Amino acid sequence: MTEPSTNIARRERLDLCETFESVGPDAPTLCMPWTTRDLAAHLVIREGRPDLASGIWLPFMAERTEREQAKVAAQPWPALIEAVRSGPPSWHPTQLAVIDNAVNLAEMVVHHEDVLRGDGTPGPRREPTPHLEAAAWALLSRMGRLLFRKAPDGVELHAPGRGALTVRSGDATVHVTGAPLELLLTAYGRRQVAQIDLTGDDEAIARFETARFGL
Repeated sequence: MTEPSTNIARRERLDLCETFESVGPDAPTLCMPWTTRDLAAHLVIREGRPDLASGIWLPFMAERTEREQAKVAAQPWPALIEAVRSGPPSWHPTQLAVIDNAVNLAEMVVHHEDVLRGDGTPGPRREPTPHLEAAAWALLSRMGRLLFRKAPDGVELHAPGRGALTVRSGDATVHVTGAPLELLLTAYGRRQVAQIDLTGDDEAIARFETARFGL
């Protein structure tokens, strides 16, 4: 499938919807206990209902958000997929590619992998395009310090052919090597399914393995 370099987030959205169609509404995801139906409803609420989206992060709003998300999830599966595919309303700022990539790229990429690797088995399920890998590396360049802020030691990311990023400093440093998409999954707390290599001090690696990363 040809991928335009201008809006990777949009391409990921369309590919995610194709995956939804392929696996059906009851497939497992890495966001357990959510199924694919629940994950699709989450995406619709996040984009289309800003009055409810705060419940994703604010505990006192969570019950209302979950109740409305269940209503969205109850609609026919093809309609739910179409709601994800069409995205937010025409007036929404993410209709602009530059904003869409800034706001939605990580969301679409990571949740796509949540479905593809929903069985919990480590390793890639697709061959990322060069555009996607470049976009993932750029995301890590911008957000790596934030995503790895809870690392107990230093963290340096290595992507073959792209160099290294020091995202956290410390007395001991864990060197994390992998393709940009695998590093991005690690940064968003999907270490259990990411294909990466860890080198460095043994105790620091052990601490890295149990740390929680992401927003």
